[in-house]
Amino acid sequence: QAQLVESGGGLVQPGGSLRLSCAASELFLEYYAIAWFRQAPGKEREGVSCINSSDGGGEPTHFVDSVKGRFTISRDSAKNTVYLQMNSLNSEDTAVYYCAAGPICTHHSGNYYYEGQGTQVTVSS
Repeated sequence: QAQLVESGGGLVQPGGSLRLSCAASELFLEYYAIAWFRQAPGKEREGVSCINSSDGGGEPTHFVDSVKGRFTISRDSAKNTVYLQMNSLNSEDTAVYYCAAGPICTHHSGNYYYEGQGTQVTVSS
């Protein structure tokens, strides 16, 4: 059964960095657009970043202006893993982060076929 597994979350001080990983089993991520979503307590889930499938050009995009210049999404096809490098973290980045696989990059989470269980990111001093 196809499965996405996120890892790399944790507690980090403001200004720090984390790298999230999205690994897959029974699924070749290069054939899918892979997006990162996040959901903070009391807030709606929001799309953060996405990278198109290799056939779709493999280009990254960010759905949230606040992460531009701080977050980088990348794909390692050999490891069948997508990463989200997060730098200059602040308290507003605190959330559960999910990765999802679908046909195209879109900020609508319902358009994705698969989603992981999430990893908690907490930015606090």
